[in-house]
Amino acid sequence: METPSVESLRLLVAVADLGSISAAARACEISQPSASSRLRHLERQLRLELLDRRTRGAELTPEGAAVIEWARSVVAAMAALETGAEALRADHTVRIACSQTIAEYLMPAWLARLREHTDEPVHLTVGNTAAVIAEVRGHVADVGFVEGPRVPDDLASRTVRTDRMVLVVAPGHPLTRRRDGRPVTAAELTELELVTREPGAGTRDAFESALAAAGQRPAADCVALGTNAAVKVMVAAGAHAAVLSELAVAAELREGRLVEIATTGIDLHRRLRAVRRKDAAPREVVSTLLAVASGRAAGGTRATRG
Repeated sequence: METPSVESLRLLVAVADLGSISAAARACEISQPSASSRLRHLERQLRLELLDRRTRGAELTPEGAAVIEWARSVVAAMAALETGAEALRADHTVRIACSQTIAEYLMPAWLARLREHTDEPVHLTVGNTAAVIAEVRGHVADVGFVEGPRVPDDLASRTVRTDRMVLVVAPGHPLTRRRDGRPVTAAELTELELVTREPGAGTRDAFESALAAAGQRPAADCVALGTNAAVKVMVAAGAHAAVLSELAVAAELREGRLVEIATTGIDLHRRLRAVRRKDAAPREVVSTLLAVASGRAAGGTRATRG
């Protein structure tokens, strides 16, 4: 059976509400002959007589009374779809998903620079690398920024800057009193009481990838915590060590609340990357943000939404 058009159903609803085909035709801004022809075509499609034309005006038949309720639902759903689509077209919000270290120590400055170029609203969500990738894949975020060592093949990625992770301990930790001053080896890292980020966090994934490249595996009994702040608090308490971004521990190192311990035989550098869906060309504002994050954006005239 041929599917009735929404326009025909909308016309039928107008006939039911206004009581005549001529009034419904005027409401739908079509001629009365066109309205009559469209309604007869609808009846043929449904193989039902919907209107009793023998009375004054146009009354619904019993079948028409049943169909009209379904027709109202279809017309209301289409109106909701059109309203929602219009709202989406009018919504210029840039949706950014960001892993924690980037969100805390880099994104605020990037957004401040972005304001020099545009006044489009920004919505920022913060999660670990796995959560960011899920938001980009799920069309929740226009762009994501991650710290993990791998990006899925179905996403486009670009490096925006590099970062260095460092081994940190509390003042007075045994590593600060090593008489020979030797750097800690990759093998020794696996023997430390380490506190790490949770599974799915870019910092943890990058550290484990660096250990694997050095031929080592992380200890199975590491304590895992959900934020950089929680990791730093536990390390400062005394017994544990951690490998975190130098961005995340810069203030603690400067103020002497944590101490950096040199390492050897392991590369703790990593790339910070922007990720987006391959099937969607980046909006201009996203391209500007990527240029800001990469340090390539010059100061410019601020664009406003029209």
